[in-house]
Amino acid sequence: MDNGDDRGGRRRQKATKPLDSARLNELALAYVARFATSAGRLNAYLTRKIRECGWDDVAAPDVPALVEAMVGRGYVDDAGFALARGAGLMRRGYGARRIAQTLTRDGIDAPLVAQASGTVHEGRVAALQFARRRRLGPFGSGSGQSADSRNGRLDPALRARQVAAMVRAGHPFATASALIDAADEGAAQEWVDEADDA
Repeated sequence: MDNGDDRGGRRRQKATKPLDSARLNELALAYVARFATSAGRLNAYLTRKIRECGWDDVAAPDVPALVEAMVGRGYVDDAGFALARGAGLMRRGYGARRIAQTLTRDGIDAPLVAQASGTVHEGRVAALQFARRRRLGPFGSGSGQSADSRNGRLDPALRARQVAAMVRAGHPFATASALIDAADEGAAQEWVDEADDA
């Protein structure tokens, strides 16, 4: 009885049929139905599928035209995708630089990236969320946070690691430093509230 396994116990892969225009359109529709996506991500997905499966049609594949058709039908909306993705990353505590990197990698144009990266106040809220989640600065539990006995601040090496973690998360150095150096949770919240987005 053939169960699809070869002698090594690994499952044999089914031979994939090369794509044609109709099958490529079906793949595009299935992808946009399943995932919120950008035009750039859809283009990359379809191009990868053609590379993996091959092409078997008289006409050459026109991926940009197919992507544009999906945009025209309203199945792909870069602005909506960018705003939703940016907001999701901010809720997780990521800063504007990390959001911009992610959206640029997703093929979003610069004006939409800037719009989705948030305001100064939103950036501070995200930084606060990140520090709270990672227990950095004033949100540290005290265990493992050796304070300098002369000024009550974090040990310089620990402070440097915490600031670096926030910078890697996409927050500007000044933002990371201000939050890590906040005296307590109340001071951190005041710092967030004083951001002027006008």
